This record gives sequence, structure tokens and C-alpha cells, in this order.
Amino acid sequence: MLRQELLIEKVHGSLSGLRPAQIKRLSNLYRRRVPPQQPLTRELARAMAEAAIDIGRPVSLLLDRRGRVVTVAASDAEGCPLPPSSGEAEARLLGLRLVHVHLKEGGLSRSDLTQLFLHRLDAMIVVDAIRQNGSVTLGSAQFATVAPATSEEEDWLIDAPTDVSLLEAEDVLERVRALEEELARSDRSRDVVRGSEERAVLVGIDTGEGALEAESRLDELAELARSAGATVAVRSLQNRTAANPRTLVGRGKLDELVSAAYHENADLLIFDRELSPAQAREIEKATKLRVLDRTQVILDIFAQNARGREAQVQVELAQLQYQLPRLAGRGQAMSRLGGGIGTRGPGETKLEVDRRRIRDRLVALEAQVDQISRRRSETRKARTASSTPVIALVGYTNAGKSTLFNALAKSDAVARDALFATLRPTTREGWLPGLAEWGATALFTDTVGFIRDLPEELVSAFRATLEELHDADLLLHVVDAATPGAPDRVRAVDRILDDLELTRPRLVVLNKADAADPDVLVALAERYGDALSVSATGGTGLEALKARLAGVVEAQGRPTPTDDTQRTFESTRPA
Repeated sequence: MLRQELLIEKVHGSLSGLRPAQIKRLSNLYRRRVPPQQPLTRELARAMAEAAIDIGRPVSLLLDRRGRVVTVAASDAEGCPLPPSSGEAEARLLGLRLVHVHLKEGGLSRSDLTQLFLHRLDAMIVVDAIRQNGSVTLGSAQFATVAPATSEEEDWLIDAPTDVSLLEAEDVLERVRALEEELARSDRSRDVVRGSEERAVLVGIDTGEGALEAESRLDELAELARSAGATVAVRSLQNRTAANPRTLVGRGKLDELVSAAYHENADLLIFDRELSPAQAREIEKATKLRVLDRTQVILDIFAQNARGREAQVQVELAQLQYQLPRLAGRGQAMSRLGGGIGTRGPGETKLEVDRRRIRDRLVALEAQVDQISRRRSETRKARTASSTPVIALVGYTNAGKSTLFNALAKSDAVARDALFATLRPTTREGWLPGLAEWGATALFTDTVGFIRDLPEELVSAFRATLEELHDADLLLHVVDAATPGAPDRVRAVDRILDDLELTRPRLVVLNKADAADPDVLVALAERYGDALSVSATGGTGLEALKARLAGVVEAQGRPTPTDDTQRTFESTRPA
């Protein structure tokens, strides 16, 4: 019995239902030797074929460069266990060749070639095993290697089917040496153009939303990647009736992504949907690439833009809330510490910390956020006690809120062409000549931008920041009119404001009018109640906007401060 257990440990693959004698026959393949320069011998091929016919399953072997059998598996190439990647340069191959026997004719399959390419094997060899008149006959054999990385070539080089005896005459070591020299030259040329930025492959999926919506989401993902510091190397969109529960996209698409990443020097996959821990693990296992989802990229941008203790505390809280349910079972990419998208920020350094310590840290951060909320509440009490109206600028991220804020309040808040450049609300006094009754001034508040499908962790962690919106007399909804899809972005912002139960009056203003299509401006203005068009950078329409703001504030009147106006976010935020 002990001997049987040892054999089962030694032979890999699907052993269910096999007799001890069959398992022993497979384990005896470890005793075989092949001359180092030969791909395989006819004797080894026949022994493998007879074993495969006997057990009714494919048989695979891994041979090292000394011709020794290092792995035996009752499986096809995909099921044969391989050592983990060493992380060495792509110019180095794995040092192992995989030989396996098919039970039906057909030569190398797509799955065989994918394993060859993914694992950088020295070679992939397949031999057809045929049963004829009760005996085993060797069919044709086929040999393949990976190809150097050039966009004009395939990912592999495949020899024509041949007889096993002819394949024996090949010098596999010489072919591997020449291939590694060519790979090294190709790798050096790739290094010249690789640069220091991370290169990413963006992956979108359309499950019935429509091509325009899917492309819009992919465009937004590209902007997120750019804001996070990545260069978009490839964009890929797959149409499916439903998302694959294991890998989101199909296996064929994953193979395409790996090939595209290799040829474009990319080492990162970014998906436009939030991935479950199991999905991220399976995708990483199948592609050998780092895998991030949209939420992780957003959190990384927040980590980069966090300035001051308040923003850093809230970012760390959001990151830990996202990571806590994902601690168990994530692949190698999530366990890597250091630089790169998805690994920045104070919370990211705690990926290896156990759940208890993370929960303790979450409690401490929640307490700090509550303190931030109380401090802001005290500040707002003095603000609302005065008769000066408060106007909060809200809108989709990168709509130009900070630039418009600077123009209205003569401020110098950070304004960049990037997503989520503003995380900390800033309040400044601005001049509104039409508000003579209130001293011709108003308080303008610049707030964090929204985005469709805003991660729940961010809404929860930034509750102290979002409290500012509840104390505004008017919400100025800034819309980027120069970017296609403005109505979708307006709906996304309105949904978030409604979820936050914000009942304050809202006024839409169309920003970036100098770069927008005039016909689009007219259509948007009519759609949103004769909305004004402005250019925050050029100053066009600002005076008309100030007059409109003064008129709206005067029409609603400035309420007398009461205890009811000092509502807290805790009583209004959604559960």
C-alpha cells in the first residue's frame, strides 16, 4: 500500500481509476534516458504510446537538457505540472521540453502551443499513437518552439509533421542555443523602446450593454490607466452573452491577451469590471501576468493624489476595506510588494497582514475619519451661521471642476488633466456682484469627482468629505461638454447624488465650451434646462454664470441656520 502511495505521488495527472500496474508502468518512464541532443528516441515514443493506449489517456513527459525525464503525467500538455516561472529574462527558455502522446491524429493543438508560449519551454513535441489490429503504431510527430518577439511573426515556429525516426536526427540543443541567441537580440531591442512606464493591456467585456457603452467604458478605463501612470499598449473588447464566472472572458481571449502583452512589452492586465478574488486568481494563473480590476486602479490613483493626513487616512481605509475579503486565495501579483499600479499607498503595504490586524487597523482608521468629520462639522457651523451662501461644485471626474473653481474663487487649487486630481475639498470665497443682499460674495467648495460605478469602499471612506455637499445651498453640476457621452456621465453623477439623498438645488453648467462641438453644446443646453456654456480656462461665459448663480441663490433665499441644517452624513448616507 505504501508503495502504491509513493507511485501516485510520483506520477502526476489524472490517476483516478488506474490499476497499480498501470501506474507502475507510467512511473517506469522515469528510468528512460534520451541523448541530450535528440528531441526524443523512438523507443521512448513507443513506450509512451503503449502506456497511453493502455490507460486510455494522453501521456506527457518533461525532459531536461541532459535528456533526463523529470516529470511523468497521465494528461495532455495543459495538465502536465511545470515548475514556477523563475522571473529571468525572456531571452532564457525554461530548460525543459515537453513530449506527449495524443490518442488521436491531429498534431499540435492550440492548447499545446499556448503552453509552449506561456512557459517558455525549449520545445513542444507531440506523437500520435494509433491502435491497429491490436497493436500500437506510432503516427506522425511534430516539433515546435517559441518565436522571437516581433509583431510580424507568430508566437511559435512549427515544423511540418514527420516520422519519429527523422525527428530523432534533429539536434535540439543546437536549435535551442540558436533560438536563445535570437531571443536575446530581440529582447535587447525591446529594452530600447520599453521605457520606465508600466505598459498595460486593457480588457473590456460587452454582455449586451451595446457597442457604444462598452467602448465608452473602455475609453474611461484608458483614462484611469493613464492617470495611474500606465501606458496603454493594447485595448481588447470581447462580446459575450454572459461573463465567464471563472475568468470573466473566454480561454481563447486570454490566450490572445497573453500574446498581445508579450509582443507589446506589457506585463499588466486591467479589466473594466470588478473581479472576484477567485477570478483574479484564475486569470493570473492562466496568463502569468499581473491582474488588476477597475477598482484597484481607482484606489491607486487616490493613493497617488492623497495630500495631507486626511486624504491619506481615507485612502488607506478604502484600500483595506477592498483588500480584506481578498486576502485569502489571491495569486502572486497581489502578494508582491513594491512599486507599480495597484501596490501604492499606505494600505497597500499591509497585504500580508492577517485579518485580525487589518480589522484592528480598520477600527482605528474609522475613528480617525470620525474625528475628521467632527472637525469639519465644527468648521461648517461657523460657515452656516453666516449669511454667505455656499455653492459646491460637483460632477464627473476630470470635468474641469477645479479649473472652474479657481476661476470663480480666484484660487490656486491643483487642476490637472487627470482623473481624481482633487481628493480634499477646498472652500474659498468668491465675488458674485449680483448678491448685493449678502455682501456680493459666496463660498465655493471644490469636491472630489465622481465616476460611474463608484466603488462602495470610496463612498464609505470619504463620507467626511462628502458631508460638505449636505451643507451647500446649491450644487453646481459641472459637465465636460467636449467629451462624447456627457448624458451618461450626468446620469452617473445624479445617481450618486440621489443615493446620498442630496436634495439641494442643482444647476448644470457645460464646461470646456471652447473645445466642444457647437451643435453638441446647443443640444446639451436644451436637454438640461437652458444650461450655460463656459470655458474655465478661457473665461468665456463666466460672467453670465455668476449672474445665473446669484439669481438662483436669490430665488431660493438664504435659510436661517437651525439645528436641522446641521445634519450629519451618518443620518443620510445609504446603508
